[in-house]
Amino acid sequence: MADNKFAAYICAGCGIGETLDVKSLEKIAQKEGKMALVKSHPFLCSEEGVKTIQDDIANESVTHICIAACSRRAKTEAFSFPGISTARANLREGVLWVVAAGAEHDEVRQEMAEDYVRMGCAEVKKMILPQGNPDKTQAKNILVVGGGMAGMTSAIEAAEAGYDVVLVEKSGALGGFAKQLWKRVPFSAPYSEAQPTGVEELAARVTAHPRIKLHLNSTLAETAGAPGRFMIKIAQESGGVSDITVGAIVQATGFTPYDVNKLPELGGGQPNVVDQAGLETLARTANGAAIQRADGKVVNSVIFLQCAGQRDDSGTHLSYCSGHCCATSIKQAMYFKDANPDVDTMILYQDLRVPGMGEDFYRSAQDKGVTFTKGKATKVAGNGHGCSVEFKDLILDELTTLNADLVVLATGQVSNAGVDLDKWTEVSTAAESGDASAKEEQQRLRTTSVLKMNYRQGPDLPQLKHGFADSHFICFPYETRRTGIYAAGPTRRPMDLDQAITDATGAALKAIQAVENAAAGRASLPRVGDLSYPIVRLEGCTQCKRCTVECPFGAIDEDERRFPQFNEQRCRRCGTCMGACPVRVISFENYSCDTVGMQIKAVNIPDEDEDKPRILILACENDAYPALDMAGLQRQVYSAYVRAVPIRCLGSVNTIWITDALNSGYDGVMMMGCKRGDDYQCHFVKGSEMAYYRMSKIGDTLTQMGLEPERVQTLEIAITDSVRVAGLINDYVKQIKEIGLSPMKGFG
Repeated sequence: MADNKFAAYICAGCGIGETLDVKSLEKIAQKEGKMALVKSHPFLCSEEGVKTIQDDIANESVTHICIAACSRRAKTEAFSFPGISTARANLREGVLWVVAAGAEHDEVRQEMAEDYVRMGCAEVKKMILPQGNPDKTQAKNILVVGGGMAGMTSAIEAAEAGYDVVLVEKSGALGGFAKQLWKRVPFSAPYSEAQPTGVEELAARVTAHPRIKLHLNSTLAETAGAPGRFMIKIAQESGGVSDITVGAIVQATGFTPYDVNKLPELGGGQPNVVDQAGLETLARTANGAAIQRADGKVVNSVIFLQCAGQRDDSGTHLSYCSGHCCATSIKQAMYFKDANPDVDTMILYQDLRVPGMGEDFYRSAQDKGVTFTKGKATKVAGNGHGCSVEFKDLILDELTTLNADLVVLATGQVSNAGVDLDKWTEVSTAAESGDASAKEEQQRLRTTSVLKMNYRQGPDLPQLKHGFADSHFICFPYETRRTGIYAAGPTRRPMDLDQAITDATGAALKAIQAVENAAAGRASLPRVGDLSYPIVRLEGCTQCKRCTVECPFGAIDEDERRFPQFNEQRCRRCGTCMGACPVRVISFENYSCDTVGMQIKAVNIPDEDEDKPRILILACENDAYPALDMAGLQRQVYSAYVRAVPIRCLGSVNTIWITDALNSGYDGVMMMGCKRGDDYQCHFVKGSEMAYYRMSKIGDTLTQMGLEPERVQTLEIAITDSVRVAGLINDYVKQIKEIGLSPMKGFG
């Protein structure tokens, strides 16, 4: 600390100087914030204002600065000072634009601004400038697992961008499921006819590319390490094993069609009933001529049954829609019409989904005479010549039976994502207790996994409830919960061929970003470029393993002494481990229990007789804090009694912040995070969920303190909730006034 010099700069622009007493804010920064240098400027983000700060850094040896101006989300380029620790006090969006206008609010408005200056100074006093992960790595090649269209696309895109690629395919040839197709749904104008798949051409490009090394008839035997230093063992069918080190991984292992034998009520398993993959085989054999059944009979009538074993709410089959099936049935119906316009083709659907330019394709099929009937099939039975299909006509509301030479079931996509980690955890727990059968099952699961990761959390990527590799479906669609490993194509979600190709390109770009970040010692998404990394004081660790278990990204293993072992390249810098630690021995240089805790303690708590509540808001920087900012931009008025602290993730909230706040006289705490659950929007996957779980345990503590449980609220806030968040604040202030101010005032 002896070499550090702290300075505070207060902006008077954007109406701040006209509304707030800037001179008073300067005194607060100097006397209470203990800043060595304090200056104000009429327009701090101007060229002149920024130069003032730059000159002080150069001439006054300033190392830490607090900027009291607009939100930390604004003017990030203007207020970027490399090599300097910077804190921001939000006077514009957080005070000026949200506190009601009028002289009667001048006092509480000024108090709010003064507190934010205190908080900014307190935060920067505890900040250490991150130097970046010292364990920088230089492996910049990319491993692609799976040689279908998605895998080949990822490989060729990365190679064309100048990165070496290792492509592992378990079969003896490239192409995957697309190799089975005769044609594909149109992906370019005029969108009226099925088009060639292009799989052979792409396979030839991949095979000939000098930056791509192919491993056919091969699988992964082990995946270890972290971004920039993944250590991979590749097992060949011949028995040989190759060791390689790669920087990032793209998993594009595709899908398997849902088993038609599980649909006996729809004729699954009968000789004249096929799924869409089976129909492609017949079409490839015909090669444009009349399509024949397996018994050699030319098909003169065919019925396509949509959503076969899909969108099932009974729990028996797939509950989701696979997206591509409607367009695929349209394409296959046109196979018949193109060979013989007199073939009777019907597509029986409940809902028809043809996104994008699929509407043109649908109209083209109608023009060729394909019949579309809205109905629900109830039974398919063989009748000696073909099949009879019983269905309810949903337009006429009557039961109908039709005969056809062939029935095609539009079954769904089942992801080849590997082992379900929930099952793995269950089996592993039993194995650790000595259950011999569980140990055998654990070994079987590991053998059948795709990546065979040696992570403590399991051998494959975490999955969503439907078995697809978990990725953030809104903000980071290719990111999985294993840093540096990206999912592409139907491994990630159901999709058609065109979507899979686009998906694979995105995953390749993310893999490139991952290797570059790892080489520079920076964090991956969502805190791209963050140079901080987790630091743990092992001498204070109690080996409770909460950090290891709760980390959403598998970034923490255990060493031989059973202490936590951090893999910084895997870390996303969310701070969930910091929030989990009961003895507070985990921190980041610029984000720690102290940087937040000192902000909480810096707030001036009025005496009880002043009738001015103080409510702490811990707001997730990804959704909740932006919502608060936008409330300011929209001039949504909310109470001046709240004090908001932006945090990396709700999962990083350590309960010590809550107890310290309540002990020091805060009247309430509002924790604002992202949506949790199966359709979570938490940028760090489990942060909101972990915060809700932890706060559910805090009731006993509140009771022991003689406080009502209502004094701590945990709320889900979307980034679009600017109006709602202002209303929630105002309602909570009213609720606190009804409960009464905290009895802890004066004891902090």
